[in-house]
Amino acid sequence: MHLNKKRWGLLLIWVSTILFVSFLVLFIISFYSNTLITSFWRYVLVVLLVVISLSFIYGLYLVNQNRYVLKFHRWFMILANTCVSLYIVGCSAFLFILYGPYPGFKNWLITTAMATMNHQHYCKWFYSDTIIAQVMGENYVQDFDEDTDTSLVEIGKDVHYKNDYERQILEHNKDQLFKVIEFKVNDCNAYLAAVYDASKISVAVTKWLGRSGQYIYDMATENEAVLAINGGSFVDPNHNSKGAYPNGVTIQNKKIISDSTSGGSVIGFNDAGILMLTQNRGADAALEAGYRDAVTMSPLLIVNGNPAFIKGNGGWGYAARTAIGQREDGIVLFLVVDSNATRTKGASMLDLTQIMQRYGAINAANLDGGTSSVMVVGGEMINDPIDSAGRHQTRGIPTAFIVKK
Repeated sequence: MHLNKKRWGLLLIWVSTILFVSFLVLFIISFYSNTLITSFWRYVLVVLLVVISLSFIYGLYLVNQNRYVLKFHRWFMILANTCVSLYIVGCSAFLFILYGPYPGFKNWLITTAMATMNHQHYCKWFYSDTIIAQVMGENYVQDFDEDTDTSLVEIGKDVHYKNDYERQILEHNKDQLFKVIEFKVNDCNAYLAAVYDASKISVAVTKWLGRSGQYIYDMATENEAVLAINGGSFVDPNHNSKGAYPNGVTIQNKKIISDSTSGGSVIGFNDAGILMLTQNRGADAALEAGYRDAVTMSPLLIVNGNPAFIKGNGGWGYAARTAIGQREDGIVLFLVVDSNATRTKGASMLDLTQIMQRYGAINAANLDGGTSSVMVVGGEMINDPIDSAGRHQTRGIPTAFIVKK
């Protein structure tokens, strides 16, 4: 009888400890965010913590009353105590990472989650709107108050490379339409395509406009494109991620596909093949400004040779990214950066800006990222997009920049 009581007391101590630590973690989270744990459940947690504390005390009482009675085997005691200790350390480390004095993880989680359309709940589980607003206010890309000056770009201008990065761009065969350069960004694969004839670039649109997006490799094949990257952002009602409706202004061969002044900058090309970056004033204004093809996205990274002012990580976190830029000699740069298997790495806005600067871009802009980030060469994806379920696949999108022969 005594043996059973002592074993029962030890089990009660172990279980109570694990439950107490678990509920304490949830209780602490409730003070930083009311999304995961509402006010009602906070009071329930208080009651549970009191009950569990009493159970722990009762377990100590049973053990103390039967301290000379044989308990569990030694190996089992060591294993149980080790597991409980590791659990306590793990929970403590979890809280320290979330709410400790070092804001690195908090900034990464909030900025990365808030830059997505359907994963913002990941940070709202642990942080209040006030904390999120504070972090976003410390990490942002400042908007430009100027549009691109097309006179700064001279198609075919003879430019001597200034560094090894530009040498990679400028050394090519005369009949070569584009070349792809591969490198690493934050241990993730990156692909930079230099397009030597900007007049060959246009915007492709999903053939299921209004119903669904289209995989970029299908879009490229159907448009007989030799090179393609994903384009602008899209409207995502109820987080259905179908990519059926492009966001903002979309223009294809001077035809208005979508027209909205909500969010983002207009990114596209005029008849001369010059990349234009302007504030979104609507599709009619974009046509008057000279756009032939355009999509809408943000932020702008470089305008007229001036890099954007980026505070912190830019407010977009680290993820798979796509960007577009143009050099003063008219060479257009398509950039795609992959994420890692856990989608915790990739490129920040600062990374994109610095890469574009290295290769000589005087105008550059961010395009849609995440699972949308794709580069297609000859009808085949050459990068490795990863979705939120960890699957190595892309998703349907509404627009793309394509290169035809």
